[in-house]
Amino acid sequence: MAPRVADVVNADATLIQRSAWSDPDLYALEKVAIFGKSWLFLAHDSQIPEPGDFVQAYMCETPVIVVRGRDGRVHAHVNSCTHRGLPVCRADRGNTAKFICPYHNWTYSIEGKLQAIPQARHLQHAPDKSTLGLKAVPRLESWNGMWFGCFDPEVVSLADYLGDMRWYLDAFFGRFAEGVEFVGSPQRWVIDANWKLPVENQLGDVNHGPFLHAAVIPPEANAEVFERGVSAVAEPGHGATFRWMPEDAPVESVAWGFEGMASLLAPEVHDYLREIQARAAERVGPARARMKGLTYGVFPNLSFLWSNTAFKVSHPRGPGRVEYWSWSVVPADAPEAFKKILRGNHTAFFGAGGILEQEDSEAWMQQYVGSRIDFAEDRPYYYGLGLGEEKPHPELPGLVSVTANEFYARHFFLRWRDALLEAERDREAERDRDAG
Repeated sequence: MAPRVADVVNADATLIQRSAWSDPDLYALEKVAIFGKSWLFLAHDSQIPEPGDFVQAYMCETPVIVVRGRDGRVHAHVNSCTHRGLPVCRADRGNTAKFICPYHNWTYSIEGKLQAIPQARHLQHAPDKSTLGLKAVPRLESWNGMWFGCFDPEVVSLADYLGDMRWYLDAFFGRFAEGVEFVGSPQRWVIDANWKLPVENQLGDVNHGPFLHAAVIPPEANAEVFERGVSAVAEPGHGATFRWMPEDAPVESVAWGFEGMASLLAPEVHDYLREIQARAAERVGPARARMKGLTYGVFPNLSFLWSNTAFKVSHPRGPGRVEYWSWSVVPADAPEAFKKILRGNHTAFFGAGGILEQEDSEAWMQQYVGSRIDFAEDRPYYYGLGLGEEKPHPELPGLVSVTANEFYARHFFLRWRDALLEAERDREAERDRDAG
């Protein structure tokens, strides 16, 4: 019997049943209520600079092609032929003039219009090609070069969806005069875990570091997180965690790029990083210039790791499997040698075989196992740490607290609960209508 959503997450999200991470019926509701109605990250401008450039993406389990058209506009199509459903694009990325289904050679323009049906020449009545193009993602918008799509044509604008989370994201994006680049194709791997586990980990859970990653993260780094760490929820479901450094902190202790890598960098790269920090207050304001980021999350499944400069998407592949994508992101105007070091840093720590990524993945897999065991329904997970301690802040948008406060996760699951309750009501109303 499918669990009732109101029973899975209690009213203040301090208790969450294990079925939230394992039940197939809840996953089916998530597809409708979360992935069918949310803005989902697809690609960055730097991946598709020229007409015909394309990359593949996913919206939940649905494959999508993101392509720059001949007119310079960006399009997003479901990667499925309207004849028999085969993918019309097999490459992860590239440049093309058309998309062709290999089964019967139905051919589509990069803008998604059906151009040719080879079999039509043998027929008396050819079908109307204008109605048989690739399905377009109904809403497609960008912010700071990041393209998001949504299957709900009535969704609010991307700017409204992100809300004050833009303020926190711009603390990173706004530092770089020439913007950022997403480097190459994402590293991709599959984990036997629910999609929400990586998301929650990087939405604000930095307090596992001193324990799970004790062999890698030095004690002084963990001490800085406890002493200076701030967790912020700009909008329910979105979160930012960072260290807010003193105004008189040495440049090297707050500037992006030095953390963990200073010994690998040439003196001229040190100068480049100091120059970025020297202009940070001018570019992003004094409050954000003091931010030394940790982890960010955008509802429902986009994560950002500031220190290792990685953007990640948690693509569900069922209730118990996630395909994880991770991009190395670099300043567009950085010296090439520095870009190479950044890519290595991303891979070493948070790539598919990254030291910290492996430890996190093991924890997520074990939590998923724990979410499926029998005879434990009376022991929901406790999410009440710091309940009610989050407050508005005079300089920071949203609600703010220390990093040990789990309010970032409670707000995520309250948003999740509200969305699934609506879908549950709609499903029951439909069943009532069908029953007459």
